Amino acid sequence: MKKTALVVLSIAALALAGCKDKPKTEAPAPAPQQGQMPAAQPGAAPGATAPGGDPHAGMKAQEIPAGAGKKATVTQTMNSGGYTYVEAADEKGVKVWLALPEVKVAKGDKIEYPETPPLANFQSKTLNKTFEKISFIPGIRIVK
Repeated sequence: MKKTALVVLSIAALALAGCKDKPKTEAPAPAPQQGQMPAAQPGAAPGATAPGGDPHAGMKAQEIPAGAGKKATVTQTMNSGGYTYVEAADEKGVKVWLALPEVKVAKGDKIEYPETPPLANFQSKTLNKTFEKISFIPGIRIVK
């Protein structure tokens, strides 16, 4: 009887020890679809922070292929919070604001950018500025 109790206790101890060391796995976050920037939360715009930190940290602007977007000339640019804000005018002089991961771009540069629906009345906390309309894009192409 003592041997049976000892064997049962040994098996129970081994079973408990084995249960404590289970590897912890987390499901990977879904990757953004091509041409989209990941959002901190559904409907969130770049510059918004998620509870765990900035999901865009270290994100690089994408190079836009030639002929894949609208053409414009940069009239203003500013960097803040890891993003570049660009005001650009098309051939007809219509101006638009664009926001993208930080890039080097200068006033007077000719650019090409993907057309996306603008957000209305977006407030940038890092710039302390409200944009009447602004489009968030994954990148630009500087036309040489």
